[in-house]
This record gives sequence, structure tokens and C-alpha cells, in this order.
Amino acid sequence: MKDHKKTLRVLIQAGEVKSFAELNASPTAHLLWEALPITGSVQRWGKEVYFETPVQTPVSPDARDGVEVGELAYWPSGRALCLFFGPTPASTDEKPKAASPVNPLGRLEGDPRIWSRVPQGTRITVTKA
Repeated sequence: MKDHKKTLRVLIQAGEVKSFAELNASPTAHLLWEALPITGSVQRWGKEVYFETPVQTPVSPDARDGVEVGELAYWPSGRALCLFFGPTPASTDEKPKAASPVNPLGRLEGDPRIWSRVPQGTRITVTKA
């Protein structure tokens, strides 16, 4: 694997809504980076946007279902990239909770709540920034 000393930064865009995100140094984040650009169709689950990717990797040792607002994660069960911006149907409070454990990938920059304006079915793209 290449030595990534630089920051892995991506641009995520769906319609008029866009966010930059910084990826962490995890193996899953590197797999996603190598697969870019990715295009998909937005799915909504409460205050989560997710979409299927070509990346296929198992649940990582640091996987968890409790996530933070603004967190970016990979959902192995659905081969999906997830953007969390508030409570989901699995939440017990104001924090997002994934349907099943997700691999943490990084954080969205700016206000993640802008993703509430993106309807299901919108075309979404992730590119290297």
C-alpha cells in the first residue's frame, strides 16, 4: 500500500448540496479513495444519506453503530457510503445510530445538516478534492 502522508480530502455533491470531507488513515478510507470518483443514487434513512459504492470490505476492528453528527462511514452490509447529519430510526437520542456497525471514514466539513435538503434518488458523486 502507498504511504499517504497527504490529507485525503473528498468533495461530495448531490444537486446544489455539496460538502468537503477529510478521510481518516484507515484501510477502508484508502479503499474508498482508490475507487474515486464514485457516483450513486441517494437513499435516505432518517437524518442519514447513504448510497451504494463499488467498494467491498468487511467490518473493521473499529466499527461501531454509534456515530457523530457530521461523521462519514462505510456500511459493509450495504457496501454503502453513509453521511450522518442527525438522528436515524435506530437512534435513542439526538445522535445518529447506524443500522448495523459501520467503518468510520472521516468527517464532513461545515454544517452537515445541509444534507437534509437532498431528496431520495438524487444523483450523488464523490471525487478527490
